[in-house]
Amino acid sequence: MKRSIQISLPSTGEEEWQACREPLMSGWLTQGPKVAAFEKAFAEHHQVKHALATTNCTTGLHLILAAMDIGPGDEVIIPAFTWVATANVVLYCGATPVFVDVDRVTNNIDPADLARRVTSKTRAIIVVHLFGLCADMDAIRAVLPSHVKIIEDAACAAGASYKGTYAGGLGDAAAFSFHPRKSITTGEGGMVTTNNDELAELANMLRNHGASISEEQRHNGPRPYLLAEFNLLGFNYRMTDLQGAVGLVQMSKLESFIKERQEWADYYRRELAGIPWLRMPAHPLGGQHAWQAFVTYVDPAKAPMPRNDIMERLQAAGIATRPGTHAVHMLGYYKQRFGLKPEDYPGAYDCDTNTMAIPLHNRMNKEDYAYVVHCLQQIAA
Repeated sequence: MKRSIQISLPSTGEEEWQACREPLMSGWLTQGPKVAAFEKAFAEHHQVKHALATTNCTTGLHLILAAMDIGPGDEVIIPAFTWVATANVVLYCGATPVFVDVDRVTNNIDPADLARRVTSKTRAIIVVHLFGLCADMDAIRAVLPSHVKIIEDAACAAGASYKGTYAGGLGDAAAFSFHPRKSITTGEGGMVTTNNDELAELANMLRNHGASISEEQRHNGPRPYLLAEFNLLGFNYRMTDLQGAVGLVQMSKLESFIKERQEWADYYRRELAGIPWLRMPAHPLGGQHAWQAFVTYVDPAKAPMPRNDIMERLQAAGIATRPGTHAVHMLGYYKQRFGLKPEDYPGAYDCDTNTMAIPLHNRMNKEDYAYVVHCLQQIAA
Protein backbone atom coordinates (compact mmCIF):
# COMPACT_ATOMS: atom_id res chain seq x y z
CA MET A 1 0.00 0.00 0.00
CA LYS A 2 1.31 3.42 -0.94
CA ARG A 3 2.34 5.51 2.04
CA SER A 4 0.43 8.77 2.53
CA ILE A 5 1.64 11.37 5.01
CA GLN A 6 -0.56 14.45 5.23
CA ILE A 7 0.84 17.94 5.79
CA SER A 8 -1.34 18.15 8.89
CA LEU A 9 -4.07 16.20 10.69
CA PRO A 10 -6.06 17.25 13.74
CA SER A 11 -5.42 15.14 16.84
CA THR A 12 -8.92 14.38 18.11
CA GLY A 13 -10.55 11.25 19.43
CA GLU A 14 -12.80 9.71 22.05
CA GLU A 15 -12.46 12.56 24.59
CA GLU A 16 -13.58 15.18 22.09
CA TRP A 17 -16.41 12.91 20.92
CA GLN A 18 -17.65 12.42 24.47
CA ALA A 19 -17.31 16.13 25.26
CA CYS A 20 -20.02 16.88 22.71
CA ARG A 21 -22.58 14.78 24.59
CA GLU A 22 -23.34 17.34 27.30
CA PRO A 23 -24.28 20.25 25.02
CA LEU A 24 -26.17 17.89 22.72
CA MET A 25 -28.14 16.43 25.61
CA SER A 26 -28.68 19.75 27.39
CA GLY A 27 -29.99 21.48 24.28
CA TRP A 28 -27.62 24.41 24.74
CA LEU A 29 -25.83 24.33 21.39
CA THR A 30 -24.92 27.95 20.69
CA GLN A 31 -22.54 30.07 22.78
CA GLY A 32 -23.01 29.08 26.41
CA PRO A 33 -21.32 27.44 29.40
CA LYS A 34 -18.85 25.32 27.43
CA VAL A 35 -17.66 28.33 25.46
CA ALA A 36 -17.28 30.25 28.72
CA ALA A 37 -15.20 27.41 30.22
CA PHE A 38 -13.03 27.25 27.10
CA GLU A 39 -12.48 31.01 27.22
CA LYS A 40 -11.48 30.84 30.88
CA ALA A 41 -9.01 28.01 30.28
CA PHE A 42 -7.50 29.79 27.27
CA ALA A 43 -7.12 33.08 29.14
CA GLU A 44 -5.52 31.40 32.14
CA HIS A 45 -3.04 29.46 30.01
CA HIS A 46 -1.98 32.53 28.03
CA GLN A 47 -1.96 34.73 31.15
CA VAL A 48 -4.35 37.36 29.79
CA LYS A 49 -7.37 38.99 31.44
CA HIS A 50 -9.90 38.35 28.68
CA ALA A 51 -10.50 35.66 26.04
CA LEU A 52 -13.53 35.85 23.73
CA ALA A 53 -14.37 32.93 21.44
CA THR A 54 -15.34 33.71 17.84
CA THR A 55 -16.32 31.85 14.69
CA ASN A 56 -12.74 31.94 13.37
CA CYS A 57 -9.53 33.96 13.49
CA THR A 58 -10.60 36.16 10.57
CA THR A 59 -13.71 37.34 12.36
CA GLY A 60 -11.61 37.72 15.50
CA LEU A 61 -9.28 40.14 13.72
CA HIS A 62 -12.23 41.99 12.22
CA LEU A 63 -13.82 42.22 15.66
CA ILE A 64 -10.65 43.78 17.11
CA LEU A 65 -10.41 46.37 14.34
CA ALA A 66 -14.10 47.23 14.72
CA ALA A 67 -13.73 47.56 18.50
CA MET A 68 -10.79 49.92 17.91
CA ASP A 69 -12.99 51.99 15.56
CA ILE A 70 -10.56 51.63 12.68
CA GLY A 71 -12.12 52.67 9.38
CA PRO A 72 -11.88 54.84 6.26
CA GLY A 73 -8.85 57.10 6.21
CA ASP A 74 -6.89 54.84 8.57
CA GLU A 75 -3.86 52.77 7.58
CA VAL A 76 -3.06 49.37 9.07
CA ILE A 77 0.37 47.88 8.53
CA ILE A 78 0.56 44.14 7.78
CA PRO A 79 3.33 41.80 6.60
CA ALA A 80 3.35 41.05 2.88
CA PHE A 81 3.95 37.34 3.58
CA THR A 82 0.87 36.05 5.44
CA TRP A 83 -2.47 34.40 4.79
CA VAL A 84 -4.78 36.67 2.79
CA ALA A 85 -7.22 37.07 5.69
CA THR A 86 -4.76 39.36 7.51
CA ALA A 87 -5.15 41.88 4.69
CA ASN A 88 -8.83 41.23 4.00
CA VAL A 89 -9.98 42.25 7.48
CA VAL A 90 -8.46 45.70 7.00
CA LEU A 91 -10.52 46.19 3.86
CA TYR A 92 -13.65 44.94 5.63
CA CYS A 93 -13.35 48.02 7.84
CA GLY A 94 -12.80 50.39 4.94
CA ALA A 95 -9.23 51.05 6.07
CA THR A 96 -6.10 50.77 3.91
CA PRO A 97 -3.64 47.88 4.28
CA VAL A 98 -0.01 48.98 4.09
CA PHE A 99 2.36 46.11 3.41
CA VAL A 100 5.75 45.69 5.03
CA ASP A 101 8.43 43.24 3.94
CA VAL A 102 9.45 40.20 5.99
CA ASP A 103 12.71 38.79 7.23
CA ARG A 104 13.72 35.85 5.02
CA VAL A 105 14.97 33.79 7.97
CA THR A 106 12.07 34.21 10.42
CA ASN A 107 9.30 34.84 7.83
CA ASN A 108 8.03 37.55 10.19
CA ILE A 109 7.94 41.36 9.90
CA ASP A 110 11.27 42.97 9.07
CA PRO A 111 11.63 45.82 11.60
CA ALA A 112 14.09 47.63 9.33
CA ASP A 113 11.48 47.89 6.57
CA LEU A 114 8.72 48.71 9.04
CA ALA A 115 10.21 52.07 10.00
CA ARG A 116 9.65 53.52 6.55
CA ARG A 117 6.05 52.30 6.26
CA VAL A 118 4.68 54.31 9.21
CA THR A 119 2.80 57.50 8.29
CA SER A 120 0.59 60.02 10.04
CA LYS A 121 -2.40 57.83 9.03
CA THR A 122 -1.08 54.65 10.68
CA ARG A 123 -3.59 53.57 13.34
CA ALA A 124 -2.54 49.98 13.90
CA ILE A 125 -0.21 47.18 12.92
CA ILE A 126 -1.16 43.52 12.64
CA VAL A 127 1.90 41.55 13.71
CA VAL A 128 1.77 37.95 12.49
CA HIS A 129 3.47 35.20 14.51
CA LEU A 130 3.88 33.05 11.44
CA PHE A 131 3.93 29.25 11.76
CA GLY A 132 4.08 29.58 15.57
CA LEU A 133 7.22 31.74 15.88
CA CYS A 134 6.57 35.02 17.70
CA ALA A 135 7.71 38.13 15.86
CA ASP A 136 10.50 40.28 17.31
CA MET A 137 8.20 42.46 19.38
CA ASP A 138 10.96 44.57 20.99
CA ALA A 139 12.36 45.57 17.61
CA ILE A 140 8.87 46.28 16.27
CA ARG A 141 7.94 48.47 19.24
CA ALA A 142 11.21 50.38 18.91
CA VAL A 143 10.16 51.82 15.53
CA LEU A 144 6.43 52.36 16.20
CA PRO A 145 4.93 55.61 17.52
CA SER A 146 3.28 55.05 20.89
CA HIS A 147 -0.23 55.72 19.57
CA VAL A 148 -0.14 52.86 17.04
CA LYS A 149 -2.20 49.90 18.26
CA ILE A 150 -0.51 46.50 18.12
CA ILE A 151 -2.74 43.60 17.05
CA GLU A 152 -1.34 40.09 17.06
CA ASP A 153 -2.40 37.71 14.31
CA ALA A 154 -1.67 34.69 16.47
CA ALA A 155 -3.54 32.26 14.23
CA CYS A 156 -0.63 29.80 14.40
CA ALA A 157 0.63 30.71 17.85
CA ALA A 158 -1.49 29.09 20.60
CA GLY A 159 1.01 28.30 23.34
CA ALA A 160 3.87 30.28 21.78
CA SER A 161 5.81 32.78 23.88
CA TYR A 162 8.30 35.63 23.52
CA LYS A 163 10.75 36.48 26.30
CA GLY A 164 8.51 35.06 28.99
CA THR A 165 5.19 36.45 27.69
CA TYR A 166 2.67 34.32 25.85
CA ALA A 167 1.33 35.22 22.44
CA GLY A 168 -1.99 36.94 23.01
CA GLY A 169 -0.55 39.27 25.61
CA LEU A 170 2.19 40.90 23.54
CA GLY A 171 0.05 43.71 22.08
CA ASP A 172 -3.24 45.50 22.60
CA ALA A 173 -5.27 42.52 21.39
CA ALA A 174 -4.77 39.24 19.54
CA ALA A 175 -6.70 36.70 17.49
CA PHE A 176 -6.07 32.93 17.39
CA SER A 177 -7.28 30.21 15.03
CA PHE A 178 -8.61 26.72 15.76
CA HIS A 179 -8.70 25.56 12.14
CA PRO A 180 -7.79 21.85 11.74
CA ARG A 181 -4.26 22.76 10.57
CA LYS A 182 -3.55 24.44 13.90
CA SER A 183 -2.09 22.76 17.01
CA ILE A 184 -5.50 22.59 18.69
CA THR A 185 -8.78 22.68 16.83
CA THR A 186 -12.52 23.18 17.15
CA GLY A 187 -13.08 22.60 13.41
CA GLU A 188 -13.49 26.26 12.65
CA GLY A 189 -13.19 28.73 15.49
CA GLY A 190 -11.12 31.56 16.90
CA MET A 191 -10.29 33.45 20.07
CA VAL A 192 -9.70 37.14 20.80
CA THR A 193 -7.49 37.98 23.76
CA THR A 194 -6.76 41.31 25.44
CA ASN A 195 -5.80 42.85 28.77
CA ASN A 196 -7.91 45.93 28.00
CA ASP A 197 -11.21 45.83 29.91
CA GLU A 198 -12.96 48.40 27.72
CA LEU A 199 -11.91 46.70 24.49
CA ALA A 200 -13.04 43.33 25.81
CA GLU A 201 -16.46 44.66 26.81
CA LEU A 202 -16.98 46.29 23.42
CA ALA A 203 -15.79 43.20 21.49
CA ASN A 204 -18.08 41.04 23.59
CA MET A 205 -21.10 43.07 22.53
CA LEU A 206 -20.03 43.37 18.90
CA ARG A 207 -19.63 39.60 18.45
CA ASN A 208 -23.26 39.13 19.57
CA HIS A 209 -25.07 41.47 17.17
CA GLY A 210 -24.27 44.45 19.45
CA ALA A 211 -26.46 43.09 22.27
CA SER A 212 -26.01 44.68 25.69
CA ILE A 213 -25.92 41.23 27.36
CA SER A 214 -25.19 37.72 26.09
CA GLU A 215 -27.86 35.12 25.37
CA GLU A 216 -26.63 33.08 28.34
CA GLN A 217 -26.97 36.07 30.67
CA ARG A 218 -30.47 36.77 29.36
CA HIS A 219 -31.68 33.16 29.61
CA ASN A 220 -30.29 32.76 33.12
CA GLY A 221 -31.45 36.17 34.31
CA PRO A 222 -34.65 37.07 36.18
CA ARG A 223 -36.50 38.14 33.01
CA PRO A 224 -35.44 35.83 30.16
CA TYR A 225 -38.56 36.77 28.19
CA LEU A 226 -37.20 40.29 27.52
CA LEU A 227 -34.81 40.91 24.65
CA ALA A 228 -31.48 42.69 25.13
CA GLU A 229 -30.83 46.28 24.16
CA PHE A 230 -29.05 46.78 20.83
CA ASN A 231 -27.21 50.09 20.78
CA LEU A 232 -24.34 49.05 18.51
CA LEU A 233 -24.15 47.70 14.96
CA GLY A 234 -22.69 44.28 15.69
CA PHE A 235 -22.00 40.93 14.05
CA ASN A 236 -22.83 37.28 14.66
CA TYR A 237 -19.34 35.96 15.46
CA ARG A 238 -20.31 33.57 18.26
CA MET A 239 -18.80 30.12 18.76
CA THR A 240 -21.11 27.16 19.39
CA ASP A 241 -21.06 25.24 22.67
CA LEU A 242 -20.23 22.07 20.71
CA GLN A 243 -17.02 23.76 19.56
CA GLY A 244 -16.42 25.10 23.06
CA ALA A 245 -16.68 21.58 24.49
CA VAL A 246 -14.15 20.27 21.97
CA GLY A 247 -11.89 23.28 22.55
CA LEU A 248 -11.87 22.72 26.29
CA VAL A 249 -10.58 19.17 25.80
CA GLN A 250 -8.03 20.32 23.24
CA MET A 251 -6.75 23.05 25.58
CA SER A 252 -5.84 20.39 28.14
CA LYS A 253 -3.58 18.82 25.49
CA LEU A 254 -1.94 21.97 24.13
CA GLU A 255 1.33 21.77 26.04
CA SER A 256 1.80 18.05 25.37
CA PHE A 257 1.06 18.64 21.66
CA ILE A 258 3.68 21.40 21.48
CA LYS A 259 6.22 19.32 23.42
CA GLU A 260 5.82 16.44 20.98
CA ARG A 261 6.10 18.77 17.99
CA GLN A 262 9.22 20.35 19.47
CA GLU A 263 10.85 16.92 19.81
CA TRP A 264 10.15 16.04 16.18
CA ALA A 265 11.22 19.50 15.01
CA ASP A 266 14.55 18.83 16.74
CA TYR A 267 14.68 15.45 14.97
CA TYR A 268 14.16 17.09 11.59
CA ARG A 269 16.90 19.61 12.36
CA ARG A 270 19.40 16.88 13.21
CA GLU A 271 18.55 14.52 10.38
CA LEU A 272 18.20 17.12 7.62
CA ALA A 273 21.28 19.16 8.60
CA GLY A 274 23.35 17.50 5.89
CA ILE A 275 21.18 18.76 3.02
CA PRO A 276 22.99 21.92 1.85
CA TRP A 277 20.09 23.35 -0.12
CA LEU A 278 17.48 23.03 2.66
CA ARG A 279 17.43 25.65 5.42
CA MET A 280 15.73 24.85 8.69
CA PRO A 281 13.17 27.16 10.42
CA ALA A 282 14.41 29.85 12.80
CA HIS A 283 14.56 29.21 16.55
CA PRO A 284 12.78 31.64 18.88
CA LEU A 285 14.95 33.97 20.93
CA GLY A 286 14.05 33.50 24.58
CA GLY A 287 10.63 31.97 23.94
CA GLN A 288 8.66 28.93 22.83
CA HIS A 289 7.87 28.06 19.23
CA ALA A 290 4.34 26.65 18.84
CA TRP A 291 5.33 24.61 15.75
CA GLN A 292 2.05 24.98 13.92
CA ALA A 293 4.10 24.07 10.87
CA PHE A 294 7.69 23.10 10.06
CA VAL A 295 8.56 25.47 7.24
CA THR A 296 11.88 25.01 5.49
CA TYR A 297 13.54 27.14 2.80
CA VAL A 298 14.69 25.64 -0.49
CA ASP A 299 17.79 27.62 -1.50
CA PRO A 300 17.39 28.24 -5.24
CA ALA A 301 21.14 28.78 -5.65
CA LYS A 302 21.95 25.31 -4.27
CA ALA A 303 18.87 23.16 -4.86
CA PRO A 304 18.99 20.52 -7.62
CA MET A 305 15.62 21.70 -8.93
CA PRO A 306 13.01 24.40 -8.21
CA ARG A 307 10.94 24.19 -5.03
CA ASN A 308 7.77 23.20 -6.88
CA ASP A 309 9.54 20.29 -8.60
CA ILE A 310 10.79 19.06 -5.22
CA MET A 311 7.24 19.28 -3.88
CA GLU A 312 6.02 17.26 -6.87
CA ARG A 313 8.64 14.58 -6.22
CA LEU A 314 7.61 14.34 -2.58
CA GLN A 315 3.91 14.20 -3.53
CA ALA A 316 4.65 11.24 -5.82
CA ALA A 317 6.33 9.55 -2.84
CA GLY A 318 3.20 10.06 -0.71
CA ILE A 319 4.44 13.06 1.27
CA ALA A 320 2.25 16.17 1.30
CA THR A 321 3.99 19.55 1.32
CA ARG A 322 2.86 23.14 0.92
CA PRO A 323 4.40 26.56 0.35
CA GLY A 324 4.76 28.25 3.74
CA THR A 325 1.98 30.63 2.82
CA HIS A 326 1.54 33.26 0.10
CA ALA A 327 2.73 36.79 -0.48
CA VAL A 328 -0.49 38.80 -0.41
CA HIS A 329 0.89 41.55 -2.66
CA MET A 330 1.29 38.92 -5.40
CA LEU A 331 -2.35 37.76 -5.27
CA GLY A 332 -4.58 38.91 -8.13
CA TYR A 333 -6.98 41.08 -6.16
CA TYR A 334 -4.27 43.00 -4.34
CA LYS A 335 -2.03 43.32 -7.40
CA GLN A 336 -4.89 44.85 -9.38
CA ARG A 337 -6.41 47.05 -6.69
CA PHE A 338 -3.15 48.52 -5.40
CA GLY A 339 -0.91 48.22 -8.46
CA LEU A 340 1.64 46.06 -6.66
CA LYS A 341 4.53 44.16 -8.22
CA PRO A 342 6.31 41.04 -6.88
CA GLU A 343 9.60 42.92 -6.54
CA ASP A 344 8.01 45.58 -4.31
CA TYR A 345 8.58 43.26 -1.33
CA PRO A 346 11.59 41.09 -2.21
CA GLY A 347 11.67 39.22 1.10
CA ALA A 348 8.02 38.21 0.81
CA TYR A 349 8.53 37.29 -2.86
CA ASP A 350 11.46 35.06 -1.93
CA CYS A 351 9.51 33.37 0.87
CA ASP A 352 6.50 32.88 -1.42
CA THR A 353 8.68 31.20 -4.05
CA ASN A 354 11.01 29.09 -1.91
CA THR A 355 9.47 28.15 1.45
CA MET A 356 8.28 24.57 1.86
CA ALA A 357 6.32 23.14 4.77
CA ILE A 358 6.90 19.45 5.42
CA PRO A 359 4.63 17.24 7.57
CA LEU A 360 4.67 17.90 11.33
CA HIS A 361 1.66 17.00 13.46
CA ASN A 362 0.53 14.89 16.39
CA ARG A 363 -0.82 12.02 14.29
CA MET A 364 2.59 11.10 12.84
CA ASN A 365 4.84 8.32 14.16
CA LYS A 366 8.59 7.75 14.04
CA GLU A 367 8.34 5.73 10.81
CA ASP A 368 6.54 8.65 9.15
CA TYR A 369 9.23 11.12 10.18
CA ALA A 370 12.02 8.77 9.12
CA TYR A 371 10.36 8.31 5.73
CA VAL A 372 10.10 12.08 5.17
CA VAL A 373 13.78 12.47 6.01
CA HIS A 374 14.74 9.58 3.74
CA CYS A 375 12.82 10.96 0.77
CA LEU A 376 14.34 14.42 1.19
CA GLN A 377 17.83 12.93 1.40
CA GLN A 378 17.20 10.96 -1.80
CA ILE A 379 16.59 14.09 -3.84
CA ALA A 380 19.79 14.61 -5.80
CA ALA A 381 22.19 17.19 -4.38
